[in-house]
Amino acid sequence: MNIGQLINQIVLMFCLMLIGVLINKLKFMHAQTSSDLTNVLLYIVSPCLIINAFEQPYSGNRIKQFLLAIAGVFILYIIEIIVSKLLFGRLKDQNLSRIAQYGSIYSNAGFMGIPLISALFGSEGVFFAVVSLAAFNIFSWTQGVSLFRNSENGAVEKTDWRTVVFNPNIVAIFVGIIIFVFSIKIPGTPNQVIKYVGSINTPLSMIVIGNSLANIKFSRDMLNKEIGLTILLRNLIYPIVGILILKLGGVTGIAFYTTIVMAACPAAGLVVLFTLQAEGDVAPAISLMSLSTILSLLTIPVVFALGNII
Repeated sequence: MNIGQLINQIVLMFCLMLIGVLINKLKFMHAQTSSDLTNVLLYIVSPCLIINAFEQPYSGNRIKQFLLAIAGVFILYIIEIIVSKLLFGRLKDQNLSRIAQYGSIYSNAGFMGIPLISALFGSEGVFFAVVSLAAFNIFSWTQGVSLFRNSENGAVEKTDWRTVVFNPNIVAIFVGIIIFVFSIKIPGTPNQVIKYVGSINTPLSMIVIGNSLANIKFSRDMLNKEIGLTILLRNLIYPIVGILILKLGGVTGIAFYTTIVMAACPAAGLVVLFTLQAEGDVAPAISLMSLSTILSLLTIPVVFALGNII
């Protein structure tokens, strides 16, 4: 796949976001509707897309690339966590510190990454994309959420592992691996239902994101040096580090391109939700998410091009 195809697909997805903006301005979608659709995407549509991606013949080379990608993604997350802690961990503003750390480490793997990969590479791409999605869920709901759970005495609340293990996407990945390893064929009608439900992931995700962005009022106050550095790390520097790790690890083909595109996605929208739950100032989180998403129109093709050069 050449960079022109990638740019064309990203432009198409941003056009779908604009439909979400239009829907918001026409007041066709209210806050509760957006929340309900988000739950549908997270708990129904995305798991169906994942299960469908694993329904393909077993291949030794494919599973080798899958395992190499797992190693590369986990190494990248560890590097991101350490570097972001060093850069932002000592900020006097605790709210900004945790927003910058979380926002620089975690990409919008589910809402933007999976739809983009599905559109670009089909089910084979989603097969490898679940590596990044699984890693995101594991790290985000352990290390990530712990950033926002510091008690008054500085202690960190324990992670509820049930939230991680029973996340519908993680369950779907385990089910999918069983289907792939044992070459299980899902019966006709259930298989069609899974495909139909999974097929709405891309347009619905983009419309929901566009609807959220429509509520944001942009101003110069949205960008300070910490948020600027966070966006630089999230959109460019960490994905480039990921390219080097994957190249050294021997990850190639669709597994390589899928993983770097997932790594190049903008800051995860959960940064806003976690900030709200921690009763912090949500303005920096909204600024980060919105600006990172808009700039990804340019930075994802740049990262992809560098993946071809390095």
